[in-house]
Amino acid sequence: MKRRVFSSVFVFAIIYTIFFQITALAGNDPSSGEPRAKYVFLFIGDGMGQAQVNLAQAYLAALDGRIGLDDLSFTRFPEAGFCNTYAHNRLITCSAAAGTALATGNKTNINRISMDPEATMNLTSVAAKAKNKGYKVGILTSVSIDHATPAVFYAHQPDRDLYFDIGRELTQSRFDLFAGGGFVQPDSTNGGQTVNLVSLAAENGFNVADTREEFEKLAPGTGKTLILSPRIAGEASMPYYIDMDPGDITLADYTAKAIDLLSGDEGFFMMVEGGKIDWACHANDASTVIQEIIIFSRAIESAVRFYEKHPEETLIIVTADHETGGLALGNRKMKYSSNLELLKYQLSSTDEMNKIVSQFRVNKSGDPDADFLRMMKVVENETGLHSRANGTLLTDSELAHLKERFLESVYAAGPEQGTYIPEDKFIESVIGLRDEKAGISWGSGSHTFVSVPVYAIGQGAEKFSGYIDNTDIPKLIGEIMQLER
Repeated sequence: MKRRVFSSVFVFAIIYTIFFQITALAGNDPSSGEPRAKYVFLFIGDGMGQAQVNLAQAYLAALDGRIGLDDLSFTRFPEAGFCNTYAHNRLITCSAAAGTALATGNKTNINRISMDPEATMNLTSVAAKAKNKGYKVGILTSVSIDHATPAVFYAHQPDRDLYFDIGRELTQSRFDLFAGGGFVQPDSTNGGQTVNLVSLAAENGFNVADTREEFEKLAPGTGKTLILSPRIAGEASMPYYIDMDPGDITLADYTAKAIDLLSGDEGFFMMVEGGKIDWACHANDASTVIQEIIIFSRAIESAVRFYEKHPEETLIIVTADHETGGLALGNRKMKYSSNLELLKYQLSSTDEMNKIVSQFRVNKSGDPDADFLRMMKVVENETGLHSRANGTLLTDSELAHLKERFLESVYAAGPEQGTYIPEDKFIESVIGLRDEKAGISWGSGSHTFVSVPVYAIGQGAEKFSGYIDNTDIPKLIGEIMQLER
């Protein structure tokens, strides 16, 4: 009798263990009584305030000849809210402090990379907690992989500008996938020897892919992977989407590939940053902002397709670290009128247009009047401004203003150093005038203090509705992924 009871208990224990493992893999932990998100995407549109989102929506509607808002992939999400962005020591934050809040759930000082305000203690990111729990982890960005927002998920440094030290931490990481532009400081000399971060990553077990062919060949089971953009723009970033060639790899391509590489029974946490939304906002370049948000939205579409296959196990959050530029849809000159269709004529970013002016500076003819006329032909081609066909002919006073800026730039002072690239005052004036005619305005070339949007769909998405703090986001993710259990 005792033997029969013992056997029954033993069989029951085995059955319960099998049931527990199956339900845990399915996204439910019976010990907690709560569903678990097994696959989590955190999308961060750097610098993307609500106005930037609305600009992209209104622009797409205008292209269809309508007044209103077209949906982006994430504006259809059932849950939405706003979050605060202030830092520990400043109302207007930077990407390092804001990123640290989004990664670790802690406020910190400006420029800190996942360290406390005094830079005496490391802060653990939600990505690291997920890795410690057995999840796979991917960190993706359209800027350099050692930039502030991606860095806060894997590194700990007192200053965001310690690029080589941040990159070295990446090469020592246990995370499964990194993808971005490149390294801002890929080399450093130590003891008379040059240390290269890409080589160091390979030595530490990373499979490095930095060509289109290598990228296409990446398949599940590859192991730890570092993907670097085959074509690099300023500050080791990927090119702006508006400047990309058909063969270039986009943030949407990175996201689709990451899903392919990270999918599996372990589950995953993935952070994807649209980093150059912020850069375009620093430049007050509305057309480029729109294109960066469009490719960001397409990256999110890949996550949505994955969610549709795993709706009970997947959570997608879309937010921003802060707003950049003080963007407003409306301005003093246009009053209540808008003409967003004008933005479609821009062919390249201000970065690329600045290069054109630089060539003028080198090859100027010595005849300022003739050079200005030649430049205005370039302006018409690149931006659609001063075009009879587009209805954008400039007034004499507007032309005089642009000529003054052109002469200052080409025949006098040259470009000024901007936040990330040299800013040409002539191109700044051209784009400013075009944006004014489109009916938008910019209040700043820097970050601002406004709450940023939060969108969510999937397991636990309702927790992100309403008004929250940026530090709540990783805490809620940890709760929904059951990282503290």
